Amino acid sequence: MLLNLHIKNILLIDDIDIDFEPGLNILTGETGAGKSIIIGALGIGMGGKFSKDILRNTEADGIVELTFSVENENIRNMLSELDIDISEDEIFISRRLNNGRTINRINDVTVTTAKLKAVSEILINLHAQHEQQTLLQASKHIEILDLFGKEKIAEVKTEVSEIFKEYSDIKRKLNEMDMNPAERSKRLDYIKYEISEIEAADLKKDEDVNLESEYRKIENSREIISSASEIYELTGYDNKDSAAVKISNAMARLKRIQTLDSGISPVMDIMSDIDALLNDFNREIKEYMQDMEFDDNYFNEVYERLNLINRLKEKYGNSIDEINSYLEELKTEYNNLIEYEDNLSDLKIRYEKTFEKLKTACNNLSRIRKTCARELCEKIRNALSELNFNQVKFDMEFMETKEYSSEGHDAAYFVISTNVGEPVKPLYEAASGGELSRIMLAIKSCLADEDSTPTLIFDEVDVGISGITAQKVALKLSEIASCHQVISITHLPQIAAMADTNYLIEKKVLNEKTLTDIVRLDRDASIKEIARLIGGENITDKVILSAEEMKDLADSTKIY
Repeated sequence: MLLNLHIKNILLIDDIDIDFEPGLNILTGETGAGKSIIIGALGIGMGGKFSKDILRNTEADGIVELTFSVENENIRNMLSELDIDISEDEIFISRRLNNGRTINRINDVTVTTAKLKAVSEILINLHAQHEQQTLLQASKHIEILDLFGKEKIAEVKTEVSEIFKEYSDIKRKLNEMDMNPAERSKRLDYIKYEISEIEAADLKKDEDVNLESEYRKIENSREIISSASEIYELTGYDNKDSAAVKISNAMARLKRIQTLDSGISPVMDIMSDIDALLNDFNREIKEYMQDMEFDDNYFNEVYERLNLINRLKEKYGNSIDEINSYLEELKTEYNNLIEYEDNLSDLKIRYEKTFEKLKTACNNLSRIRKTCARELCEKIRNALSELNFNQVKFDMEFMETKEYSSEGHDAAYFVISTNVGEPVKPLYEAASGGELSRIMLAIKSCLADEDSTPTLIFDEVDVGISGITAQKVALKLSEIASCHQVISITHLPQIAAMADTNYLIEKKVLNEKTLTDIVRLDRDASIKEIARLIGGENITDKVILSAEEMKDLADSTKIY
């Protein structure tokens, strides 16, 4: 569950910490006090948009941090699959906006926004004010059904998805093979020409690299020979001022000295080595110059071969390896076209078999969905009755789509009648705004047993209701809170009275600056807040007494 929410430098919030408790956590406060900022910050913490324009002080960082306890084994397994360390039984999510850049961390490890969202969705479910509008989208209704019946539906839905992928691949291949005999003959001739052209070249691995090196050497041979000749002239015996001639003269003088003094023998040995090395050098460079002499025929052979390879590269690939890979593809296609009729016949047989498998799997999925839909709609009807929808009719209509998909062939939507004698109509046509809030709450309560998400957040689920209906919504929230941590914003005293923990969000002026603050209320303060919701500014002793009775009654009706 959510243990703590820390918000810093967001709109009217300077720096606040909120410690949440198990059960039903209710947030109240005057209109404009900043309740929506709290919910907005939770959304940011879950990976929502975090922009500079919501910072209170644009020169400082904006921070949202969420701390969760993780005890449920199923939740722990899902987090482990995302490589999240849960060794301490707590998850710490941090989002910081710094110089326009958002930094996301989970347990002090930097993560992508996508991963942060994936982790958040496991830990918390935020029902914002706009979410009820999703009930107006028929496409969302089957998602609700699949979530409710996931234990029965998930396996066959996966089977449908896998068969549909196979079916789509075969269908694509059939479309690719859709050509008349003239087109096939033309394609065969073209492929045959390309195969012949590539094979005739008889390309060798790395041949292009070696040829380019050889071509550069030939092209630069004159400059190379000229420079090498200058070097040979400086070191050889053809020039009286060359190194070899001077060393030879030096050797003669050293030999004369050696006859007079044998002590110079070590120096004589060094000079002999120098003379031998220089002789070797001159011999090598002379051979090098001879090797650099190319005739025009050889140069033309290299040039033409390199041109051929480059032309093939332009047509078939950027390298010899790519050209050879393309050649193998051509051969495969050629063989397939030669055996076209047989391949087409086999593919059509596979298509028919796979289509039948897909049809059977989709029918099975539809049958299971309809069974689950009856169970879900009955639960929703009961929940709606508990939320003061009298004699409500609620069901799900199924139609078969024209095309199969990875989701099956079902199009389904909820239908409802809230008044006796009226026919059922699609939910997206029949429900008012206030009714949508209660319908969404009913659906959430029915999904609660299937939903392992520890924390559920409701933002003003009480819109458009009052009186007995408000009391019934409060009871429903309390029921959900028996198996989930629930955090909800409300303006209604009936719902505030049902709180296990009550928080007051208020706006203050400090040092000529307006700030939003949040205070956890004890029982007496909670009763005073309920009285404010009942009586507004004029809180009399009778209003206080009514608030106290309302709180006592709420406590007595809790099921946990």
